[in-house]
Order: sequence, then structure tokens, then C-alpha cells
Amino acid sequence: MPEDQAGDAFAQAAGEAVKTYVMARKASVMAFRMVLAFAEAVRRQQQERAEKEEARADVDEAMAEASEAVKKLLPEDISAALLEDAEWPEIAQQLMALKRAGVDLETMLPRVGEIAVTVRDQVAANAERVAGEGTDEWVKALRETLPAGSVREAILTSPAWPEMASTMTQLAEWGVNVREVLAAAYNEMLAVGQAVAKGLGAAAEPAMSRDAQLSYGPLTTGLDLPRDLNLSDRERAFKQLAISPGKENERYIRWVREAIPGHEREADLLVASRKWPLVAARMAQMEKDGMPVREHLARLAKDTSWQQGPAAQLGTRLVQAVGDALGRPAGDAAAESRVRVNTTAARATSTSMDPTKAQAAKGTAPAEAGVAAHRQSGPAQKSGKTK
Repeated sequence: MPEDQAGDAFAQAAGEAVKTYVMARKASVMAFRMVLAFAEAVRRQQQERAEKEEARADVDEAMAEASEAVKKLLPEDISAALLEDAEWPEIAQQLMALKRAGVDLETMLPRVGEIAVTVRDQVAANAERVAGEGTDEWVKALRETLPAGSVREAILTSPAWPEMASTMTQLAEWGVNVREVLAAAYNEMLAVGQAVAKGLGAAAEPAMSRDAQLSYGPLTTGLDLPRDLNLSDRERAFKQLAISPGKENERYIRWVREAIPGHEREADLLVASRKWPLVAARMAQMEKDGMPVREHLARLAKDTSWQQGPAAQLGTRLVQAVGDALGRPAGDAAAESRVRVNTTAARATSTSMDPTKAQAAKGTAPAEAGVAAHRQSGPAQKSGKTK
């Protein structure tokens, strides 16, 4: 009917109008978001440009202030070399960061300048190249030159340590006595640490770690133990004790296995023990002192009393046996093992024992049980370098 056709046409037109309205709204939202995205892109670009300009202004300001300081406080040729160096912007920012942290550049720069002059003169006087040393050798040099403490450990644990070691190698190749430079620079590094610690309200020296406290004894007599020794992190422990995890450690493991042939499992237990880095450090010190380490280790096969006792304590007994074998003078052939555990003292220090029982057991232990060799009266052992 004509009336029905007219109604359908109206409904269709109304539907199309609704669709058009919805589409128009959606398109308007999309257009709005697009323009907003354009605006955000422009804002971001402007902000990044402003931040770059601000950073550039900061760098320019630092360079200007640092340039004035080095020209005033350093020799002319040293300051000129610094200002011409490609890394001068970074050096300038580091100097200003030290100043903001409380370091007196008026005092520090002339002393650092003296060190730079010494290096310059050594290079000029000795053009003959010397054999370069690797990173491991510089770890040893640093530990033998600088006293234990926060300054030395800050250098060795710095992310920039490989670059520092490379620089020392280069200086050595130019004829510089790097150890003298390190010794001369120590007071300045210590002053920086103290100034920064004071500015931050922090302690300048870290507290001694529990591993460092518990490691003192016959095995470590004469060794230079760091205050923050961490035996739970073996890689770090090797670095702290100046032991190469590769070349040196593998050599010492091989020597132990050769000393007790047929006891590969026992050798692996010794190497896996928590105190193995200390054993390796003792071998390294003996090696440096020219002592026959392998002859000392051969005592493990002659005196096998370390095999006696609970299997769970075998690793501990091996550490004690190796310490005894390395510590006894050459030619001292004991008729019986010197590795004897005071069971009362051992129970007293056991972490698995009831605290009240442990306290009672301590009361019955001999007076010198558990006293480190460093603190006992009488002649001190002379093997190794002194602490």
C-alpha cells in the first residue's frame, strides 16, 4: 500500500540520519585526538629542545668555572692539555660535582697538579717502554700500595676499574712508576672520600663485615683482608683478595688435586667450601714469598687424619688440614696431625646449638679457644707480608 511504502521510506531515512550523526561524532573525536597528538608532539619537541639547551648551559657554565680553576691552580702546560682534551666537558662537570660535594678545589688541584707534573717528567725522562701488566696485576699493585679501607675498595669496585687499569698500563709503558703515583694520590683520594661523606652526613669508613671478623686465624695470618670481605659472593671475594678466578685459581685447584690423587670428591669439597678463597689467598702469598706451596700441600697425602670424622664436616676438616699443611715450616714433619678440633669450643660456636647451651659450653672451653693467631701472645708467625 502507498501508506506502507511511505512509512518504510521514513524509517530508512531516519536510520541513515542516525548513522550519519554517530559517524560525525566519531569523526569529530578522531579529529580532536589527532590534533591533540600533533600538539603533544610539538610540546615534546620544544621541551626536549629546552632541556638540551639547559643541559648545554649547565655544561658551558661548568666548563667556564672549571677552566678558570685549572688555569689558576695547575701548571700552564697541564692546564692547556686538559682544556684541549676531548673529554674536557666531562672532566669539568666532574670537578664541579666534587666542589658541590664539599671538596676544596683550591687545596686539591695543586696537589693533583704535582702528581701530573711527576708523571710528565717521568715520561719525558724515560721513553723506554716497559712490559705492560694486566688488570689482575694492577689489582695486586693497588692492594700492596694502598692500605685496606673504603678508598681502595671504591676503586676496585668502580664500574670504571677496567679503564683505570688500562690507563695504569699505558702509564707504565711510558716509564711512569705507577705505584709511586698511587701512593702520592692516596691522601687526595682519602680527603675526597672524607669531604663527600661529611657533606652527606655518612661515615667515611664502612663497618667490618662478619666474614672479615670470622676469617682472622692461622690460615689468614699476615694476609691483607679487606674490611668488607664477602665470602658469599665468590667472584667478588676473589677480586677483594686479588686472586685471578681463572689463571691463579685454576692452578691452585690443580695443585690440590695433585696433592691428594684418587680423592677427587674430597678436593671438590675443599674447593666448594666457603673459605676456599682464603686458602687460595694463602697459596698466592706463599707463591709470592717464594715458598714451595706444592711441597706443603703434599703433606695432605702423608697425614690423612682429615678423612676421620663425620662426612658432613669433611669440607671443614680439609680447610683446617690445608691451613695446617701450608702454615707449618718446611721440613717440619709432624708424627701426627696437628689439625685437632676442640669439640667443646666447636659446639660452643655452632649455629645449630641452643644459645643457652652454647653459652654454658663456652664457659668450659679453654681460655685461648677461638682466639685468632693475630691476637695471641708470644712470637707471631712470620710467613707472608704483615698486616
